[in-house]
Amino acid sequence: MTVAVKLFAGAREAAGQAELSIELPEPASVADVRAALAAACPALAPLLPSCQIAVNGAYAAPSSVVAATDELALIPPVSGG
Repeated sequence: MTVAVKLFAGAREAAGQAELSIELPEPASVADVRAALAAACPALAPLLPSCQIAVNGAYAAPSSVVAATDELALIPPVSGG
């Protein structure tokens, strides 16, 4: 299945775009999303260990199942002052 992953902050800058389309097996997990993102855009690989993946607006565990209709987002850590 093909899914779109929205990218934010440093992830968007590293990838040079706001969204990536990736191919996943069915069934797929959030861990599969993380691996597919690293393969599709190697510039994201260093950021992925510290990023959260949100599925339909909520942070998801690596074992969470992902469907083709889900809204996915890669959220890097945020800092500021």
